[in-house]
Amino acid sequence: MRYVVYGAGAVGGVVGGHLHLAGRAVTLVARGEHLAAIRARGLTLDAGDGRHRVDAPATDSAADVEWTDDTVVLLAVKSHQAAAALADLRAHASADVPVVCLTNGVATELAVLRLFARTYAVCVMLPATHLEPGVVVASCHPTPAILDIGRFPGGTDATTAAVSADLRAARIESVEREDIMAMKRRKLVMNLGNGVDASFVEGEEADRLAELAQAEGEQVLAAAGATVVSAEEDRARRGSILVRRPDLERRGGSTWQSLTRATGDSEIDYLAGEVVLQGRLLGLPTPVNEAVVAATRRLAATGGAPRSLDAGAVLAAL
Repeated sequence: MRYVVYGAGAVGGVVGGHLHLAGRAVTLVARGEHLAAIRARGLTLDAGDGRHRVDAPATDSAADVEWTDDTVVLLAVKSHQAAAALADLRAHASADVPVVCLTNGVATELAVLRLFARTYAVCVMLPATHLEPGVVVASCHPTPAILDIGRFPGGTDATTAAVSADLRAARIESVEREDIMAMKRRKLVMNLGNGVDASFVEGEEADRLAELAQAEGEQVLAAAGATVVSAEEDRARRGSILVRRPDLERRGGSTWQSLTRATGDSEIDYLAGEVVLQGRLLGLPTPVNEAVVAATRRLAATGGAPRSLDAGAVLAAL
């Protein structure tokens, strides 16, 4: 397989970097200062065994990709950026190209399937950081990630087998899953803490707010009749595979990184906002996740400091 990693940030950069180091053909799609840095000096992959220079082709558009019959797209942008990426891919890639969603949330796959028949989903367990142009940091070693894959809306095929095999060759843990979306819904529940972690002062009150957001998410998914892997099964899958590097300070998740880089936006509408959407469809109130969405949106739009809001005030209002 040849890979186009569309979105070479924290997740895409770590995956693309490891695939490149394993000898797979990789093209990176990035933008702005990050792309300029990659073009100037390669992508720096900071891993547990050192800093690696990844000299892979890099572009900001699918128009510049050398498309072949064995090309696979790894879509690793954040969910709120998927529409622009898909418009670019639709204009320049074959309608038959496999598109593999390495995204948080559960909305991107449906958007991809509208345009590309061969749509795949990955449950991303990959702690990583991207705060500096041209540099991505893998937080775990020796296995940097668990990336289980399945076809969307369900099943497996030759593509899931080939991609999973290439990921394992790149030292990334991966198996095929018939119902990969059940795993992604469990990951969604876990990610309901992202907005809290990004926006509120750390402490017991923030922890309580995150717990309430996750409990509300569990209730909404159950009311929707959605299949969700149990928390116990999720813990068993993770096991002791992902080992945090002792040389790295714990930072924050993807939403915290967006606020820290002051990008002006975040994927909160596809994390806590997904629970809000499903609640509205079902006629169920979701006040906790609505509060988290509103707070994170406000910080992103105003350039406010991450982890600066008072969770106690939100809890009191609730």
